[in-house]
Parts: sequence; C-alpha cells; structure tokens
Amino acid sequence: MLGDVYLTGTIINAIVIVLAGLVGLLFRKGIPENISRTMQDGLGLLILGIGIQFAFKAESLAVVGVCLAIGAVLGEWQQWEGRLETVGHKLENVFGGGDSQFVKGFVSATLLFCVGAMAIVGSLQDGLTHNYEILLVKSMLDGIFAMIFAASMGVGVLFSALPVLIYQGAISLGAGFIKPLLTDPMLNNITALGGVLIAGIGINALGITRIKVANLLPGLFLVPLVMYLIKYFPW
Repeated sequence: MLGDVYLTGTIINAIVIVLAGLVGLLFRKGIPENISRTMQDGLGLLILGIGIQFAFKAESLAVVGVCLAIGAVLGEWQQWEGRLETVGHKLENVFGGGDSQFVKGFVSATLLFCVGAMAIVGSLQDGLTHNYEILLVKSMLDGIFAMIFAASMGVGVLFSALPVLIYQGAISLGAGFIKPLLTDPMLNNITALGGVLIAGIGINALGITRIKVANLLPGLFLVPLVMYLIKYFPW
C-alpha cells in the first residue's frame, strides 16, 4: 500500500523527470545541431560547477579520496558502468527508434539524478516522516536538467526515471535501518564525494574526456564504513 511505504516523493520525482523530458523532446525537433551542442556544453559547465561546489562540503578529503580509490577498484571489478550501459542498450533496442544518443542520455541522466545527498536524505525523510519536501526540490531541479538533457540527448533521458524510482524507493523502504547509521559528518562526506562524481558527469558532457563515473559509485556506499573504521581504529 502506497500510504504505508512512503514513496510519494520518489514517485513525484520520477513523474517530473518523464514529463520534463517530454517537453525537452518537443523542443529538440526544432533545435539545430550546433545550438544543441552548445546547450550541452553550457549544461556541462553548470554541472561541473555544481559538482565542485558540493565537493567543498567535505569533512575530510582523505576519507573522500580513500572511498573514491576503493570504490574505483570495486566498480571496475563489477563493471558498474558497463552494466548500466547494457540496460541502456536493451532499452534502446525496444524504445530507441535508432537514436544514437539514447544510451548516453540514459546513463548521464541516471547518474546525475541518483548521485548526491539530496537523493539519499530526501528518500530517508520521505520514508521516516512522510515529509517529501527535499524530494520536491530535487524534482524541480531534476526536471530542469531532464528537459535540457532530453533536448540535446533524446528519449533515453526519460528512462532514467526507472533507476531513480528503484534507487530512491529502496532507500525510503530501508530508511528505518539506514537513518541511525548516518551522521552529519558522514552526509557531508557523501555530499562531497557525490560532488566529485557530478563534476565528472559535467566533464563527460563537455566531451573533454571519458570518465567512467558509474564505476566510482561504490565509493558513496563506502563512506559510512570507512568513517566507522577510522573512528574505532584511529591509526
């Protein structure tokens, strides 16, 4: 029952991504290729700036660095980026209609919408207190990016709503178990690490290089563990 599991904010978030993405697709048909490319560059610069801003919220850059390094090993071992792209290719085969940008749009939007403290904190708040204000704010921001991403990368962006629904829904459902484990310093380090990953998404959008951002995602989940180890084993 929806009222018992407190997924209202996540469901709204997913719906906003789809609706805003549809608006972006309408604009896409009338946007010349050079303008679309410039829009994507501008969006990449904005995402890069947001990521850098979040990165400065770190309580400990050493913790962020360690989690990134270990996360990279785990992500490369399990090929998180490849798995996400595989999902994108399967969706492309069914819904893509020959859109060469489908997978890029799906992967880029999924990472942007799922990485960051707002997804975690907002989902926890929704699951524990029925208050989804944070996710409403996130929905507005995601909607803006979904519209611009869809205008430049196509229909794949709309399908990023599925991972958002699964990821944030799982956090809301497990909120009672997760909440006691997260302290403010932990959330600050998660925010900072998420900022680094968001900056990576911005760099990818600019086409400067190709960073496998998804292969760094395990670092987000390692922050609480590493901080607990440092607390109880202060070498």
